[in-house]
Amino acid sequence: MNKIHVIGIGFRPLEKPAKDMVLQSEAVLANNRLLDVFKKYDEYDIVKDRIIVHGSVYETLDYIGDNYKEQKITLLAAGDPMFFGIGRLVVERFGKDDVEVFPDLSSLQVAFSKIRETSSGAYFISFHGGPDPAKRRRLEYELKDLPGLLGQYQKIGILTDKVNNPAVIAAEVLKRSAFRDQPSALTIYVCEKIGYDDERITEGTAEEIARGSFEHPNVVIIIKNKELRAQIRDDKEQSAVSAQLSATTFGIREEEIKHSKGMITKDEVRAVTLHKLRLPRTGVFWDIGAGSGSVSIEAAGICPELKVTAIEKNSERAENIQANRIKFNIQNVEIIRGDAPDALKDLPAPDRVFIGGSGGNMGTIMNAVAERMNSGIIVINAATIDTLNEAVKSLENHKFEIEISEVSISRSKMINRKRHMSALNPIFIVKGERG
Repeated sequence: MNKIHVIGIGFRPLEKPAKDMVLQSEAVLANNRLLDVFKKYDEYDIVKDRIIVHGSVYETLDYIGDNYKEQKITLLAAGDPMFFGIGRLVVERFGKDDVEVFPDLSSLQVAFSKIRETSSGAYFISFHGGPDPAKRRRLEYELKDLPGLLGQYQKIGILTDKVNNPAVIAAEVLKRSAFRDQPSALTIYVCEKIGYDDERITEGTAEEIARGSFEHPNVVIIIKNKELRAQIRDDKEQSAVSAQLSATTFGIREEEIKHSKGMITKDEVRAVTLHKLRLPRTGVFWDIGAGSGSVSIEAAGICPELKVTAIEKNSERAENIQANRIKFNIQNVEIIRGDAPDALKDLPAPDRVFIGGSGGNMGTIMNAVAERMNSGIIVINAATIDTLNEAVKSLENHKFEIEISEVSISRSKMINRKRHMSALNPIFIVKGERG
């Protein structure tokens, strides 16, 4: 039985096995861009009358499905077909046994060599959603996930398209204050039309790239510079423990977090709160009335790809959040100084919400949250019966399924050389879920 031959082109002449498959094929499938690339190959003149150009990937797959058992078919692909390429779709549809792949170099592999940087340790993602805006495929990551990924990885290589282009990508990076406030913290490379005669490579800051205009096709490489990875070097006392602190994702202690007196979620309560939130790997998390930012900081450390927004109206507390963000080397926390619900208006819709303080605006805050969040989880911590009742009423009004827990903590303390248990004030943790 015939196999489907998926052959990558773009950077090197065809090796003999791939060349033989092309020459033996009864149909050679390509899109318009790859056809232009293939015209530079010696094999083009021999098989040009057998080339079939389709307008979409799905037309191509349908043609293969209808004909490959009777016809010898070669499908031309860009670079390495299995690197975020059409090869995956072909294998998913027809199975591994019916597919043979002959890869070329990937565009990002070439791009790293062009900028003379090793790709070792780099993380690769694709923002290529397809040419038709009405039929764009769902991507593993969205643009909003990029700042969180930059908090986790030193280098990121990105496949782009005309919608998610280099300028749009750079603008998304600039939405995160950690990168916006330190222009030299990142270097972005845009590699345009690699392998073409008019190939061009641009190096710049996020701000410079956001103002640019670039030819398609292109790829983007983002590299974090040293100053972003060592923000607390100037503080000699803290620098000795900075590596340990920045490595901690769960279990940060109260005494390690800068906070105003009483304005911190206790360790044990924070642990239960984070458990109730069931944080997703990616998405958007609002921390309303963030106080010291302890919940935001720990959530961001647990889920470095999560976009965390800490909303705090008090200037001193907001400064504490910023200090903690730097201390723990957290890149995926955005700090908003403002009063909810007004401060929520321009934020991306949340997947998770924690309300640690409402300032007496529980009802209006819940109205704003419920309007923006179609599905997800809200957790509200209440220290008083009055706040508990208000939280439950607000969640019920917006048709959330409610679960209430009371957390009572006692901690040991030494009195007259004997260990006693001292109780902390109980906290009600209210979880609302819908969708």
